[in-house]
Amino acid sequence: MSVVDKRILNFNDQTTLRAKKRKTSSFGSKVEELRTSTIASGNLREAVRLPPGEDIHEWLAINTVDFYNQINILYATLEEFCTPTTCPIMNAGSRYEFRWKDGITIEKPIVVSAPKYVEYLMDWIETQIDDETIFPQKPGAPFPPKFEDFVKQIFKRLFRVYAHIYCSHIQKVVRLGEDAHLYTCFKHIILFISEYQLVDKEELDPLKHLVEKILKP
Repeated sequence: MSVVDKRILNFNDQTTLRAKKRKTSSFGSKVEELRTSTIASGNLREAVRLPPGEDIHEWLAINTVDFYNQINILYATLEEFCTPTTCPIMNAGSRYEFRWKDGITIEKPIVVSAPKYVEYLMDWIETQIDDETIFPQKPGAPFPPKFEDFVKQIFKRLFRVYAHIYCSHIQKVVRLGEDAHLYTCFKHIILFISEYQLVDKEELDPLKHLVEKILKP
């Protein structure tokens, strides 16, 4: 990523608020139960760790679906405030602008509004999750050799939605009384990203101080 006064961060995107269309997974009920029980304990650092003896790919798959659902619900509460008029570009403050491309229908990065960006992103993620050659649904079916690369792309882009919310809509979030929930969700995904090194450090720069606070021992 080039370092310039205003960074242009290119990425794939597609979906309109999917809060109403929650994805489910069938990667393994035991793993899902372990994930749910550790989250319920309130210890997020423990919750992100791979349970002993479990498959790392299943763990990544289940959590990817969960984080996808989580950001959908969060962003849906801000839909009326995040519009093409209020947010004509997808950004995180004045220094970070995110452009969209999917490498298929849109090969060159284009400027889109924040809601359009999130729409593209969520559609793109849903397509990955629904593709059984990437996220196999049948018990025992193998994951593709580059499965972690797909997961990394998803988490990099999900982080950008959080960055936009914090930089453009945090006052609305506070007024809605959702700031504590937003922080908990963000802390959860950052701890997960850190545990499995899913996103390059420089990609986290838009919320560097908050990320450092969360990761501080």
